[in-house]
Amino acid sequence: MAAPTVQLSHVAASATRAPHAVCWGRNGLVSFGSANSVVLYVPQKENSAGFVYNTLNEHTQRVNCVHWIQKNDLSPETELLSGGSDNIAILWVKQNSQFVCSEKLQGHKGAVTAVDGRSLASRRDEPDVVMLVTSAADSTVRIWLRHVTEDDDVAASKVECVQELSFGTGFAMDISLAELPGSKEPILACGGDGCKSQLYTQQNGQFVQQQLLVGHEDWIQGLEFVQEDGGDLLLASCSQDCMIRLWRVSPKSPGEELAFPRQEEGVLKLKENTFSVLTSDQTFLYCVKLEAVLAGHENRVYGVHWQPASIQDGKRSQPMNLLSASMDKTMIIWSPDEETGVWLEKVRVGEVGGNTLGFLGCQFSAEGTAIIAHAFHGALHLWHSDCQQKEEWRPGVVISGHFGPVQDLCWEPEKGGYILSVSSDQTTRLFAPWKRDRCQVTWHEVARPQIHGYDMQCLAPLGKHRFISGADEKVLRVFSAPRSFLHNLASIGGHQAQEIPTAAGVSSDLPEGASVPALGLSNKAVYKADIVTCRGGPNDDREIEVSANEQYQEMYFQAVALQEPPMEDHLLQNTLWPEVQKLYGHGYEVFSVAAHPAGSLVASSCKASKPEHATILLWDAETWCVVGILSYHGLTVTQLAFSPDGSCLLAVSRDRTWSLWRHRDASQPQTDDASLYRLLASTDKKTAVHTRVIWACDWSHDGKYFTTTSRDKKVVVWGKQENAFPTGAMGPICQCSSALDATDSATAVAFAPREACDGRYLMAVGLESGKISLYLWNASADSALLRDWTPWASFSKNMSHTLTVKRLRWRPRVGRAGCDTDDVEDEAWLQLASAGADSAVRIFDVYIPGHYI
Repeated sequence: MAAPTVQLSHVAASATRAPHAVCWGRNGLVSFGSANSVVLYVPQKENSAGFVYNTLNEHTQRVNCVHWIQKNDLSPETELLSGGSDNIAILWVKQNSQFVCSEKLQGHKGAVTAVDGRSLASRRDEPDVVMLVTSAADSTVRIWLRHVTEDDDVAASKVECVQELSFGTGFAMDISLAELPGSKEPILACGGDGCKSQLYTQQNGQFVQQQLLVGHEDWIQGLEFVQEDGGDLLLASCSQDCMIRLWRVSPKSPGEELAFPRQEEGVLKLKENTFSVLTSDQTFLYCVKLEAVLAGHENRVYGVHWQPASIQDGKRSQPMNLLSASMDKTMIIWSPDEETGVWLEKVRVGEVGGNTLGFLGCQFSAEGTAIIAHAFHGALHLWHSDCQQKEEWRPGVVISGHFGPVQDLCWEPEKGGYILSVSSDQTTRLFAPWKRDRCQVTWHEVARPQIHGYDMQCLAPLGKHRFISGADEKVLRVFSAPRSFLHNLASIGGHQAQEIPTAAGVSSDLPEGASVPALGLSNKAVYKADIVTCRGGPNDDREIEVSANEQYQEMYFQAVALQEPPMEDHLLQNTLWPEVQKLYGHGYEVFSVAAHPAGSLVASSCKASKPEHATILLWDAETWCVVGILSYHGLTVTQLAFSPDGSCLLAVSRDRTWSLWRHRDASQPQTDDASLYRLLASTDKKTAVHTRVIWACDWSHDGKYFTTTSRDKKVVVWGKQENAFPTGAMGPICQCSSALDATDSATAVAFAPREACDGRYLMAVGLESGKISLYLWNASADSALLRDWTPWASFSKNMSHTLTVKRLRWRPRVGRAGCDTDDVEDEAWLQLASAGADSAVRIFDVYIPGHYI
């Protein structure tokens, strides 16, 4: 059987909590660090939705900074520089439409926190010389040169460190590299915890300090050079003192160097500092002076970015627009007044209310018609300007995702229409396809049903539009979808109003939404009678409905009809699901939960170091009473799974054993044990195949087999013996497969929802390294001869996670969510969702033409 084609359909990710983690290139790609990955993202435009272009996975620790290498001809960038907490910087080069790791810049002894680079072809005879600069937490800044050499007519690049600048006990928080007008010599600006910016220029091939720019009263977080049309350089610096300072670097003629600046009566002139740059045949003089001080932000300013230059009529044109981002939750576009030249605030955008903590960085698009910022919790915020009126900016749809390890996920159980995920970032998020037409279906976060005060650990669906979740508390919580979500999900998914279902298990009188009281953890339902209609704002003609019962304005629920995925502020405030039940019973933090396929029963477990705490509690989903307590394991039950027909419950544990529980038939005689499920089979110290903790388990679609995966790198399939009596040491269950060597700790496993036409089962296995592989298992093969397992596909490194795969789940039906039609071609598609400790939720499209019934 031929190998399937695996495509990365979507990556739900957020930006690293670092000021320099996002960069928008002329090539249209937004690059941003997300955990150990560099994500390349194409933002939404007028006629196209945003999508993830690729993910680059070479760093072994968090990616702190990224920067596109600027070319002198202003053409689209083909090189990207990234730096991480693994103490290295990586140069990525575009080859055959994909970016590959070209060089690893090693030498720093601390995390790389800022990078910059630019082509120096304009001043050197060599055609492809690039200067790279990296700053790290080891109090050094390193200068690198990349040369292109030709050996045996094959082009190859070589990067070497040519200098190291030491800052003693201080740090360079940001760096910026540019070329001096006239001499074309490089100039380097470094700013950090010393509250001063240092300017370096090259003398005899080495950078030496020329000027110290004094004025800021707190740490300098951002620096960036830009070249004016007239040739002068402008340096923007931002600081934690809430101020932005602009410095002008201008060339001077030799005769002006000794001339003392004459003060005219009644005119205040700023001091000018001069320095010289020696080249091989000439001396160039420059002066540096303070151009302006921009005061408009009310909190720390972490990012500044100049609008990129453009080429018009063959000439370089530089619009003097400066973008700044602050922890006061706003971004400001500054520009000089045409008459007076005074720098003024032109546009201000941002958030109002909510529980966010402001912006860490900002970027202009190449055309200057869009701006993007990333917030403290990793969320990206996008604004577009109207082509006719650039002062009018409106928010746009952008990628979003968790900013903590994703612990669990599940598909909507009936049709697989959306995905729910929980994370250590204390949120539950819902991702669904945005369908505008047959050719444009993209995934987006459309709701954030739960924002909690504890790290989330597990969840399970309870029929359509209802779920239960567990966190690092002793309580399980049940949530049901409100009316506003059902309408917006149908609208975003391209469904008709009559197709909107009613949430299972609740009355038709649904609440409109939910809100969280101050200092509370429970989502309180908001009904129609509790909200009033008001205008969205002075320039907003929409009618929105606002809760009249809330004490704080920022916590108001607003029922807004959406035609496209919501923005971050709306997700935080208006997409909560009402909490309908709390379940008390566990003595320690809830660790795992599973739901009966009919949604009538819930099984849960908690962290345990003793047998009395390692019990499994069974809850009736109607009365929410405990209807069973299952005791067998001695340590934490790590995962639970009901069989497809609900007749059996499987549990795996840290004690290296599994247990299988069967539903008690009503025809069986009543005993003192009134539990709904009784122990059918299990392993113990003598019969256990796994020698380490068992992390995951899953059932085949037909319920004939189940599989277990462990830290001992083994994947094993179990099933019922052909002759159930007499039973073996494990009861009527036996090992049906050889132990597959997964090459690393196996942390997640999932059977595909359909059987291959030749009787083999398709299985996805996730590893601690982040790798995901597909295997075929043949139930009729001779496992003793190790012929039962067939490797079928291994996801590429850039498609896989960079940290532990926490959960794998196949869509419960064939086809792709949002693309379901009667077309036979869709029968060959399967979708696989994965959750990783790298904070990402990934969705894969697996194409298997002609191989599924």
